Amino acid sequence: MLTLEQIESAILQLSPDEYKKFIEWFADLDYQRWDQQLEKDIADGKLEALAQEVIAEFKAGHCRQI
Repeated sequence: MLTLEQIESAILQLSPDEYKKFIEWFADLDYQRWDQQLEKDIADGKLEALAQEVIAEFKAGHCRQI
């Protein structure tokens, strides 16, 4: 397994085209992992309190159309 320093060094050696492809790939990976974490948090009920707070604010009329 590569160390972080080795990975950083390899990234710095990429051509501009390769770097662009790397950034696009990495952003996609980051989005996928974020989505997975969000789905897990929802399934675990971690967002339930926040959802109930938002619903209460809506029912109280504390919302405006955007």
